[in-house]
Amino acid sequence: MQRRVYLDHASATPWHPAALAAAAQASEHLPGDPSRAHGEGRAARDLLESARAAVAATLGAATERVAFTSGGTEAVHLAVRGTAAANRTRPKRILSSAVEHSAVHAAAEATDHEHVRVAVDREGRMDLDALDDALRGGAALVNLQHANHEVGTLQPVAEAAARCRQAGALLHVDACQTAGRLPVDLHALGADLVSLSGAKFGGGRGIGALAWSPQARFRALLTGDEREARRRSGLEHLPGAAALAETLLQSAPNDPAGNAAAERTRCDRLRRRLRALLAAGVEDLEVHGPATGAAPHIVAVSALYVEGQALLAELDRAGFAVHSGSSCATTSGEPSHVLVAMGALTHGHIRASVGHGVGESDVEAFAQAVADAVGRLRARVAIR
Repeated sequence: MQRRVYLDHASATPWHPAALAAAAQASEHLPGDPSRAHGEGRAARDLLESARAAVAATLGAATERVAFTSGGTEAVHLAVRGTAAANRTRPKRILSSAVEHSAVHAAAEATDHEHVRVAVDREGRMDLDALDDALRGGAALVNLQHANHEVGTLQPVAEAAARCRQAGALLHVDACQTAGRLPVDLHALGADLVSLSGAKFGGGRGIGALAWSPQARFRALLTGDEREARRRSGLEHLPGAAALAETLLQSAPNDPAGNAAAERTRCDRLRRRLRALLAAGVEDLEVHGPATGAAPHIVAVSALYVEGQALLAELDRAGFAVHSGSSCATTSGEPSHVLVAMGALTHGHIRASVGHGVGESDVEAFAQAVADAVGRLRARVAIR
């Protein structure tokens, strides 16, 4: 049977062994509700708060300024919609880079604030001059992701943060693609809110978190009880919180000698190799995003005369799991808003993202599979 190669780590990464162990331990031995005063409840509360402290320490936040969520999407909505609801004296405008994740754009559009999308350059990096222009009109919140989810571009977050402070706007950083992989520190980034997802770095499914600075104010979206200091109602996902925290502790993304540092060096080597192989192996193919200054795990390309969904299907049959952001892969029929904002080729778009279990031989085999699949698909078009 042909070995399958999973190259969609930017969507969801397989569980880290430490996450599986922590979730199993909490599920089996801690049945209590953390809000209850009995022994089982206190034991659950102790684990929950220990997990919160571990996440806070990793993000450089105060323990009481971390809330667990059901994932990155809820964390993003809590940051964006919650901020809009709580800051009624600020200008009713939200600014977002044009390449933010659709969850961020959707959250901003769901508020009663004007939503302005700020231009980016050809590599998907926010145009700081355009941000300056937009900030002159005032803003309650600016959204700027740490790294782009489609092409991997690292954003100039610290530079944008300085401009936000000067303009009196809060800054939300979507760190779903970098938390657990790269150092993500609230103070170093200059962010007021940072959202993350456990699914993106092996920390488990159905769990995420939002961290915030003393300057941030936001309202809960889910209400009805006093859990999460009234930031988010509902019984906490204790196994998920334990899994998320334990994975961060084991990977130690802030430690230059930690497991995450070694893995990002390994993945970045694979990323660079794959970019070079694809560029050399397929004619009329555009490799997106910068060669340097990018997340270590994402490679995105577009190929002329090929439909993205057809290419994805060919690669799936060849044993490779990738993502397509082309118009053919979306129900809306619209091309990738990220590539459109960049002014890049949108046709025949696929994204490969490496991670644990992917080696150099897999990358080489994938590059050859892409070349073969593109050749077959173009031949079919020519025959027609």
